[in-house]
Amino acid sequence: MRGSKMNSRTRRTRSSMLIIIVVGLCCFFYVLGAWQKSGTGRGDSIALKIMKETDCIILPNLSFETHHNRGRSLDTNAKVFEPCDAQYTDYTPCQDGDRAMTFSRENMVYRERHCPSEKEKMHCLVPAPKGYVTPFPWPKSRDYVPYANVPYKSLTIEKAVQNWVQFEGDVFKFPGGGTMFPQGADAYIDELASVIPIVDGTIRTALDTGCGVASWGAYLLQRNVLTMSFAPRDSHEAQIQFALERGVPAVIGVLGTIKLPYPSRAFDMAHCSRCLIPWTSNEGMYMMEV
Repeated sequence: MRGSKMNSRTRRTRSSMLIIIVVGLCCFFYVLGAWQKSGTGRGDSIALKIMKETDCIILPNLSFETHHNRGRSLDTNAKVFEPCDAQYTDYTPCQDGDRAMTFSRENMVYRERHCPSEKEKMHCLVPAPKGYVTPFPWPKSRDYVPYANVPYKSLTIEKAVQNWVQFEGDVFKFPGGGTMFPQGADAYIDELASVIPIVDGTIRTALDTGCGVASWGAYLLQRNVLTMSFAPRDSHEAQIQFALERGVPAVIGVLGTIKLPYPSRAFDMAHCSRCLIPWTSNEGMYMMEV
């Protein structure tokens, strides 16, 4: 009993001492802070001295103009290019049909880029078709394109059975059909998804060779797959323009002797819908490229 009383007294004494120490420290720091704030403290005077020494001086002649052209006069007589004649609305300098026919047909060389010489170059701006209007915003542009932007009806006749494109009033309608999927790209993609992991994110990028009007790539966008579509400038001359007007990434191109301008493994999937590409020819060169 006596030992327990001694322990309780010791605890009380320690608690009292701890409280006194804490209160003392609080009072000390309070007084110290008040002294510093009063301006008579040494630390405050040092800070004031430093501020005066580093005070910013605004220069009256400070200039923010660029100086990399100093000593050189700017060319104010820049050449202005005038629009080309209306007949050149679809002119693509490096994809000229007449020039293409002068090259070999072996390995699709004649469908590759062949740019004009200096003497043949036209120094004018390729004009837009007459009546060109701003394309429809996505997703409407996937299904409709103003006729004035791509004024060609040939595909509506040549590919009517395959359901590529239809002409309705003043717009083209794209039902989503293709060479191998006249019933629509959605149903075709569903069929592909039964054997290819399209839904789970494994496939993120795709390459569509001989893309037609790029309906396959257009419908893959809603499945979070970005597709680069390409096709040559052939008898279906407007197909790439249709793709671009729809808002689908596309470029004029062909698998020939020149490699595609994409790095290795840029695409998770390559698609060819009856595109007649000789995949096994030239020791499988095209297959290795994609």
